[in-house]
Amino acid sequence: MVRVTYSLDERTVEDIRRTAARLRRPQSQIVREAVAEYAARADRLSDQERRDALASLDRLRRTKPSRAAAAVDDELSGIRAARRRGGRRHPAA
Repeated sequence: MVRVTYSLDERTVEDIRRTAARLRRPQSQIVREAVAEYAARADRLSDQERRDALASLDRLRRTKPSRAAAAVDDELSGIRAARRRGGRRHPAA
């Protein structure tokens, strides 16, 4: 364990103490668990971030294609053929 010092407001300290007493656990364990839970939630998108991402996808979906489908198909066929030939690492057969 590493000892650290943080400054907390009185209400937060009282919340920690009250929770620790109610759960009969050390205050440090209450803080560790709270930070772990917060970190787990922080890794997920917030509701606003999710709405923004969905709005971006909706805008992208409504955008008109810049090329004809046949041109895209031709390009993909060329890429697939190049991959089958082995690329730069292997000489063409």
